[in-house]
Amino acid sequence: MKFPDFKIGDLIPDMPIIQGGMAVRISTADLAAAVAEEGGVGLIAATGMSVDELRKEIAKARDLTKGIVGINIMFAAREFANLVKTAIDEGIDLIVSGAGFSRDMFTWGKASGVPVVPIVSTPKLAQLSERLGAAAVVVEGKEAGGHLGTLESMKDLIPKVRAAVKIPVIAAGGIIDGSAIKEAFGMGANAVQMGTRFVASEECNASEEFKRLYLKAEPEDVVLIQSPVGLPGRSIMNSFIRRLFDGDDLKPDTCDNCLKKCSRSFCILKALIRSQQGDTENGLVFSGERVGEIKDILPVKEIFKRLLLEMDKAESGV
Repeated sequence: MKFPDFKIGDLIPDMPIIQGGMAVRISTADLAAAVAEEGGVGLIAATGMSVDELRKEIAKARDLTKGIVGINIMFAAREFANLVKTAIDEGIDLIVSGAGFSRDMFTWGKASGVPVVPIVSTPKLAQLSERLGAAAVVVEGKEAGGHLGTLESMKDLIPKVRAAVKIPVIAAGGIIDGSAIKEAFGMGANAVQMGTRFVASEECNASEEFKRLYLKAEPEDVVLIQSPVGLPGRSIMNSFIRRLFDGDDLKPDTCDNCLKKCSRSFCILKALIRSQQGDTENGLVFSGERVGEIKDILPVKEIFKRLLLEMDKAESGV
């Protein structure tokens, strides 16, 4: 099928697909580079990394691909400014940021020539982003995994944002197959961002236990929690979430001060690290709403091949 026009600053991806930046250490160099090699935009999740670790991941991705590689970083992270500036110094291709909104990053982007792409959930914030110099906006609906800025469906948001701005609009939330990609294009999106589908890939840095939990998940297992960040978060039910819902005391004994503001209801950094390393019963496993439809772990190359076939089928009405 014919793709919409899609350009981020001076970057023109061959495929209008951005891989979601999933922390902590779920989206690292191997996954980002594999997506970039297929003509998409690969993102390294910088949240939870040290400056030195981020430098190493960017360098590794550069060794693996000449494609487009960016970072995704939560504004809520205490090291936000240092990590963004480090990525710029290392020659990253673009900055994607959510879980809050930074005006400063547009200034840094303009000074360095690095495109800045905020994650937004309202037409008003998309318009503000455009005025500040955003190269594009990721419009994320309630169907997404991780931290959510809205409980409104992506399908309702995309037409509103498309009518409000002239910059490229990237649809995110609940997009796991070619049919959903085509549908997003029909709503006016120039590209899509996909996270959940790429977790179930061979190149993803999540533990095998984490990936298997994705394959076992049923629709009723996907729940909303209140994150210490101050936003709702979409995750898969497990022992940790049951304890959270039951009101157990999960407050940490020590704090790494990884967030600018934190309710300290539990340590989200440690919870995400536990699941990434394989303890999926006592960790936090973020996922999108449609995770239950994913039934296999595939190489990124095969995922792209399937997405193209699914888009063609959707286009031809097969």
